[in-house]
Amino acid sequence: MSDSNQPNIILIITDQQRYDTIRALGFPYMQTPHLDRLVSEGTSFTNCFCAAPSCVPSRASLFTGRYPHSTGIFNNWTPWNDSWVSNLRDAGYHCVNIGKMHTVPFDAPCGFDQRLLVENKVRLMWLSRPHGGVYDEWDMFLANNGVSKPTREWYRDQHPEYATALGAYEWPLDERYHSDIFVGNMTRWFIEQRQATSPLFLQIGFPGPHPPYDPPRRFIEKYSDAEIPLPDVLDEELALQPPSHAIYRQEMIQGNHDAVRWLEHPSPEQLRRLRAFYAANVTLIDEMIGRVLDALNRRGYLDNAIVIFTSDHGDCLGDHGHIQKWTMYDCVTRVPLILWSPGRIPRAHSSDALIQQMDLAPTLFELAGLPSSKDWQAESFTRLLSGEQGGRAYVFAEHPADNVFKGVKFMTMIRSRAYKLVHYLDQDQGELYDLQNDPAETRNLWNVAEQQAIKRELLDVLRDWRVRSSLRAAA
Repeated sequence: MSDSNQPNIILIITDQQRYDTIRALGFPYMQTPHLDRLVSEGTSFTNCFCAAPSCVPSRASLFTGRYPHSTGIFNNWTPWNDSWVSNLRDAGYHCVNIGKMHTVPFDAPCGFDQRLLVENKVRLMWLSRPHGGVYDEWDMFLANNGVSKPTREWYRDQHPEYATALGAYEWPLDERYHSDIFVGNMTRWFIEQRQATSPLFLQIGFPGPHPPYDPPRRFIEKYSDAEIPLPDVLDEELALQPPSHAIYRQEMIQGNHDAVRWLEHPSPEQLRRLRAFYAANVTLIDEMIGRVLDALNRRGYLDNAIVIFTSDHGDCLGDHGHIQKWTMYDCVTRVPLILWSPGRIPRAHSSDALIQQMDLAPTLFELAGLPSSKDWQAESFTRLLSGEQGGRAYVFAEHPADNVFKGVKFMTMIRSRAYKLVHYLDQDQGELYDLQNDPAETRNLWNVAEQQAIKRELLDVLRDWRVRSSLRAAA
């Protein structure tokens, strides 16, 4: 190992993983022994919120410490290649990405010395270039083994369960070809063969549990008898949602987004299968995390290390009548966050303070003894690690219309501990939830007369935040 006193930094990011998917955080139907270990030996944050409800803008905010309106990265096709990874590289770190980062283009350097890429499960990523020519490591692995990737078109045109499965399918190939297993195995290989001459920053990006929800059979069997909570969506809730939500549901019913075909009224059996397959995907990733941690430990990387686990956003999985992301409900914008570093971070500690996920940047740099950037809008939460109370009074998220979420120009979320408001640009409708009395966010109070004062207060705070953060970004 390197003689440097700087800690190795291992940042594990899944794609589209809900906050309620880790057993040790209070969800007993889950099987996540390795994440449970990180919880029991580290500090978890149970009110961490991403800055955007889709992949690229959320990740861009995490890796720049700035809100989407400051990065200018609002959807999954906006180019981005700027990140604080370059600050770590300049500080002497060997910066490596294995798996998914979701940069645009997907092979942009983004500050890394080395990238071993795996992107979306069912998209032909090389077609994102005008003349093709770019494949990720998983594409080449499958091709060299004479195996074809199961694309969204294959699921739609050939899978017998496409019309009823809600995007949940048993993995159709040998287990070793699964994208999350491939990322885990490639990471272990990298760890075993690397000759350490400098501290390591290793970002591991698992493509799951993003749809299609595609676990191999042995992981599905782990949830055959699990008592998984199911959503119960009433017509009254749907009637109070903004018009854009109905447009979005129809898009998911009629489209083929990541091999998911949604239904207006899925049965309890369909919802249970969907959630069991999703949970099985998480358990698969948990198993690979355990193997990666074992490899890191054998090579001495964990002797002086900070390990972080999080996800870019969540998934409705039927909550509120929706599938996937794009909305501002907690099941989408609230993400898991665990920090592990014996002797540096408290054991078995949990904080329910409100934080933005991008606050990880200054926190991580402070823990590593490195200076933060004046360009960041993120705020360090290291004081919370020592047991202090605090956190943010409000967290925010933003998103415009895109090719999936239509019927809205731009939406902005503000959330306190007590209330959540979602503002829709140039629309009379919006969302307002009393989180103390309605934590499931089923009763939209936007038009309730008794709630107009709190609505006005939150809109005022939202306006001032946008102005202040824009001025700070321009300074």
